[in-house]
Amino acid sequence: MSLPLSDITVVSLEQAIAAPLASRHLADLGARVIKIERPGVGDFARHYDGAAHGLCSHFVWANRSKESLTLNLKAEAGQKILAQLLTQADVFIQNLAPGALERLGFKRLQADYPRLVVCQISGYGSDGPYRDKKAYDLLVQAETGVVSVTGSEEEAAKAGIPVADIAGAMYAYSSILAALFQRQRTNSGTVLHVSLFDGLCEWMGFPAYYSLGDTRLPRAGASHAAIMPYGPFPSGDGRTILFGIQNQGEWERFCAIVLEKPAVAMDPRFADNTSRVQNRALLRAEIESVFIELTLGEVVARLERAQVANAVLRDVRDFWQHPQLVARARVREVESPLGPLPALHPATTAANWPPRFDPIPATGSHTLSLLAELGYEPHQIQRLQDEGVV
Repeated sequence: MSLPLSDITVVSLEQAIAAPLASRHLADLGARVIKIERPGVGDFARHYDGAAHGLCSHFVWANRSKESLTLNLKAEAGQKILAQLLTQADVFIQNLAPGALERLGFKRLQADYPRLVVCQISGYGSDGPYRDKKAYDLLVQAETGVVSVTGSEEEAAKAGIPVADIAGAMYAYSSILAALFQRQRTNSGTVLHVSLFDGLCEWMGFPAYYSLGDTRLPRAGASHAAIMPYGPFPSGDGRTILFGIQNQGEWERFCAIVLEKPAVAMDPRFADNTSRVQNRALLRAEIESVFIELTLGEVVARLERAQVANAVLRDVRDFWQHPQLVARARVREVESPLGPLPALHPATTAANWPPRFDPIPATGSHTLSLLAELGYEPHQIQRLQDEGVV
């Protein structure tokens, strides 16, 4: 069975997270992804850490199922090779600094490659006063207000995962799919502009609208600023359970079945959500006085009987062995330059889409084969290597 993008070729001049993650999702759907890296050092995200059995955790996450081509684009011969690749490509992704590609001589992409879908990923967009400002995930989280609504009232915090990069990657991925669909009807490519800032601004919709009111959205840690009870509560055996009450029926079942105190549901201090939020500390003490006598398993059993949504707080070290992942065989194995590593099944499944787990490439591991495919003879490839072009 072939994957839906098996006839699509993507050339990605990429580094860090946003562009590589977008192209990896395209690779998951079968696209051939040719990753262009700098000779020698490669994508700098290869070197953030060595936590994944000697490889960088960020790089392993975002770069399986790709071909790596090293290319010095400051050299005229390197620019020529890129131009050759683009004549055969369906999609071109790049996340260089604004204007960098134009300075390399690629000023007329849409005119020169009319069927090419071009996706340009930047920090803050292709215009505006922040156009040339350096943008990293933490900085974009700060500029969009994510940091101001994350953490506790005592201390703001960034999100623990790179949400700005992920937002940019996912909007690039979905927009590229839409542009390919449009090309089927029009036979014309397009130029897409995606920024980490715009992507994360969309994700900030709820707190942004909340701020139109008279009160600031408080930082509530793992709890909820506007719903109570909602968030983490300790059990008597030192574990932590998270749950949330969404409506009055759940609240009454929670009091009757979980707390075994149906009268609490009618207490004026807790009778509706507004009252519960106003009396947060008193209600927390009431709940904890019950939970402290129960094990985690007993709390979960009561919440399940009451049909209250719940989750166990798990350490990330237990991630790969999560019972839901194990039962559904969602963890496979992928080859890498340093041996096999675990890899997650793509998030989307379909009966006729076999999951793709091709290797994580070493820097430039496909350079020779790609140049040969473009028609370069062995002596020409050797000269390019001697001159530092590849």
